Amino acid sequence: MLVNFFYTLKEQQVPVTLRELLDLLMALQKRVVFADQEQFYFLSRTCLVKDEKYYDKFDQAFGVYFEGLDLSVEDLFEQLIPDEWLRKQLEKSLSPEQMADVKNLGDFEKLMEAFKKRLEEQKERHQGGNKWIGTGGTSPFGAFGYNPAGFRMAGESRHKRAVKVWEKRQFANLDDTKELGTRNIKVALKRLRKMARHGPADSLDIDGTIRSTADNAGWLDIQWAAERRNQVKVLLFFDVGGSMDPYVEVCEELFSAARTEFKHMVYYYFHNCLYESVWQNNLRSRKDLIPTWDVLNKYGQDYKVILVGDAAMSPYEVSHVGGSVEHWNEEPGAVWLKRLVDHFSSVVWLNPEPEKAWSYTQSTKWIQEIMEHRMYTLTLKGIEDAMRELTR
Repeated sequence: MLVNFFYTLKEQQVPVTLRELLDLLMALQKRVVFADQEQFYFLSRTCLVKDEKYYDKFDQAFGVYFEGLDLSVEDLFEQLIPDEWLRKQLEKSLSPEQMADVKNLGDFEKLMEAFKKRLEEQKERHQGGNKWIGTGGTSPFGAFGYNPAGFRMAGESRHKRAVKVWEKRQFANLDDTKELGTRNIKVALKRLRKMARHGPADSLDIDGTIRSTADNAGWLDIQWAAERRNQVKVLLFFDVGGSMDPYVEVCEELFSAARTEFKHMVYYYFHNCLYESVWQNNLRSRKDLIPTWDVLNKYGQDYKVILVGDAAMSPYEVSHVGGSVEHWNEEPGAVWLKRLVDHFSSVVWLNPEPEKAWSYTQSTKWIQEIMEHRMYTLTLKGIEDAMRELTR
């Protein structure tokens, strides 16, 4: 029976060995637990899992094998449906002539001129089509249609390429009490540490006691020391709203884990790209904005900086004055990102999008270059790699 459980753990990528399986079998023979599923769960996890970062995978395997739970829909999706088939199904069925008509109107200035002209000419609501401001269709102005680079007037982002978004932007603050799945993130974040003793000397210094006792010819000489705490200082920037909405949960998990792991942590929000201001409350008004220059001048180079975002946006947001979807920015986003990278000695970017998708978005490729290719996936391995980079 447990041989198949062993193979189930292997399928869920838990690095279990035969030696650990034999230890579990021996414990069962000694009646360490008997006829109690909960006790068996803790015993088997103790024997088979040697690193707490695999606890979630163990739980999934345990549920699949002993409770008849299915694998996640996402896993089955990846296993049963080829990527090529998915790509073809996601593409809208357009004729070659229609695809040619959908081409960009030109540069940023031409797009702005065309939008103003159509606002003056249009007198009523329009749905479908390829010219007027409305819904559906292939017009570069409106919502819920297809165009590689246009103005989204409202609604949810679909292609992550809008040059401007004409709507009131309200985002929610990240919840730092979120605990679901944060345990493994905490383990990954522990790689970023700078331990130092801080506070009163009320903790037993074992090494110091041994050393002092030996120097004292064997007479016990107890030594006390201040508690060692993580003194690393972290600056977090979260991209919120728009294309980041599907990743709110994983960002909350990261936020909650970082809050408990780093005692010296400051966070800010931005949207899509870093510009001249950031904020700490997403129910923000113009008076609540914090100048980015103030952030750069306030925090020293010893801060470790982590930016979290999908980096998927209109290329104008990175490269052009006025390219932001929310406001008229006097300087391109690339300028502010470069200032951040130049000011702080340790900066990384965590991207929730799969790495294989980065090459399909021009803005992502540009931000990778500005970040000097210190962009990592927002996964456990990606976080571990990013923490290693920050400790160099």
